[in-house]
Amino acid sequence: MAAIPPVCDFGAPIRDFSLPGTDGKVWTLDDVKGPNGTLVMFICNHCPYVMAVIDRIVRDAKELQALGIGVVAISANDVEAYPQDAPEHMVTLAEKHGFTFPYLYDGSQSVARAYDAVCTPDFFGYNSAGELQYRGRLDASRKEAGPADLRRDLFEAMKQVAETGKGPEEQVASMGCSIKWKDAA
Repeated sequence: MAAIPPVCDFGAPIRDFSLPGTDGKVWTLDDVKGPNGTLVMFICNHCPYVMAVIDRIVRDAKELQALGIGVVAISANDVEAYPQDAPEHMVTLAEKHGFTFPYLYDGSQSVARAYDAVCTPDFFGYNSAGELQYRGRLDASRKEAGPADLRRDLFEAMKQVAETGKGPEEQVASMGCSIKWKDAA
């Protein structure tokens, strides 16, 4: 079922984390922060919304990194219910698509909960002070990639954040598969 996150809560603080990556390293927020801001993305391997735009995500992340934006992707899905999202498959996805950013596994789902992540993809764009400035979509694509000339909402917003410290007032929420939460114990 498609999920839509809430609108941007401007100024909400970035949340720290310590999570294992597909490279075998444990990553923290300090490891990924950029001098001009930070983009935290919640994605996964199986979601058709993510798979439709994974190459655009990688393209935009690389271009944002060149602008001084730190980028990280986190998968928090329940891998018992969705084994295709397991860490070993995350490694394959990151290698196949040439991720230039760490891809981390949130097995406890505590980081996803701290961010109030709702869906995949869910994008959180912060300025250099760690204040939320963007919680919107990548572009107007849905389960299928839209035309190549779509406005690059995420890229344009984070470019603005890198340059001014402020995100756009008008934002369109991302849409994707709901995060696959573990059953409460």
